[in-house]
Amino acid sequence: MGRLFGTDGIRGVANESLTPELAFRVGRAGATVLAATSDRHRPVIVGRDTRLSGTMLEAALVAGVTSVGRDVVTVGVVPTPAVACVTVRENAAAGVMISASHNPIADNGIKFFGPDGFKLSDAIEAQIESLVDASDLPRPTGAGVGIARIGQNLGRHYYHELFDAAVDLAGLHVVVDGANGAAYAMAPYALRKLGATVTEINCENDGARINVNCGATHLQPLQEKVAELIAAGESGVVGVAFDGDADRALFVDETGATVSGDHVMFAIGRELHDRGELAHDTIVGTVMSNIGFERALGAHDIHLARAAVGDRYVLEMMQSGGFVLGGEQSGHVIDLRRNTTGDGPMTAVTLFGIMRARRTTLHELVREIVIAPQVLVNVRTAHAYVLEYDAIREAIAAAEVALGAGGRLLVRPSGTEPLIRVMAEGDDLGEIQRIAGDLAARIGASAEAG
Repeated sequence: MGRLFGTDGIRGVANESLTPELAFRVGRAGATVLAATSDRHRPVIVGRDTRLSGTMLEAALVAGVTSVGRDVVTVGVVPTPAVACVTVRENAAAGVMISASHNPIADNGIKFFGPDGFKLSDAIEAQIESLVDASDLPRPTGAGVGIARIGQNLGRHYYHELFDAAVDLAGLHVVVDGANGAAYAMAPYALRKLGATVTEINCENDGARINVNCGATHLQPLQEKVAELIAAGESGVVGVAFDGDADRALFVDETGATVSGDHVMFAIGRELHDRGELAHDTIVGTVMSNIGFERALGAHDIHLARAAVGDRYVLEMMQSGGFVLGGEQSGHVIDLRRNTTGDGPMTAVTLFGIMRARRTTLHELVREIVIAPQVLVNVRTAHAYVLEYDAIREAIAAAEVALGAGGRLLVRPSGTEPLIRVMAEGDDLGEIQRIAGDLAARIGASAEAG
């Protein structure tokens, strides 16, 4: 068996590579490792997004957990950060989210949280993997079998976190694109309770349309609705789009421009810095964070620390360095004052609260960032080993020379999809497009050749 866990849990095509049989075995192994030192009746919290395969995998995983004698509480369709929150608030043994985040509808995934609400370390994931095919895990009978029950109103814990220290959002008109995913109900409700006028698009419990031409991976419908409302005379209009499991969010400002995770971290980080609450005057980004973001932070004496791509690596750097704010361009923002993982609805509440407190627009809040041209080309292949070929290494080195001192190149395999990503950044858009395209073509040809 190859490595199951990627940078964000286990993912695959549901009922093909991610089968109910595998989910059952993962449930058994995960419960054995994560609940080994806790009272057997401390439950494992299980949530999911709206994908059609979610109930199938949930049933299999729950069966696996209860088969080793652990109790389960299912919380239904909720955002990933809600699972982390409920796990902590309910003093649970662990949490599990069934979702493939922004991936296509056929995919699904399983990601675990420890009792502290944080995602698992590589070492603990390796322990779970080592037991997935074990034949000697517990098989209790009678009163020793675990019990599964449906959680009653456990979403209140997450709402309490969203509302804690929140700012009155009256005067804002927020267009919410729920991606027909996990935030479809919770995000609009929370924003309305905080005083905002809310217009919903793609906010249906529809697993056949999750992430399909909507949400954080496809902002055009959100931009069009924001523009439509402004043209109709509405004031204070902004937009927010979530991905399938709502652990990230992207925004559209009053001009129709996209507000990325870099922009959001700039706004939140500057607010914390001005209040003397930004630990070590540092924000943790990734190697993908735009140089324009770094320059804007520097103008306010804020340092950008760069982690590897993946919110787990951002979190690891935050924890080791004692930082409170970090995230990714893609909209994963981790604010350890508020939650233990990327949290799209919390990001929206925080960002909109800063807008209202400063009596400004979203555009003005982030306008200091001048984004340098950046090109990302994806090569669809599972053969990441081609990056070790001498010819590809030489091509990468040549591309770096061509970009010059003012450019950046990053070539890496995706941790969640069968892709090799080629990112080039520099001051000349045409040049970086050519460099990234040529390099991606070389990598693709080598992958096809085997």
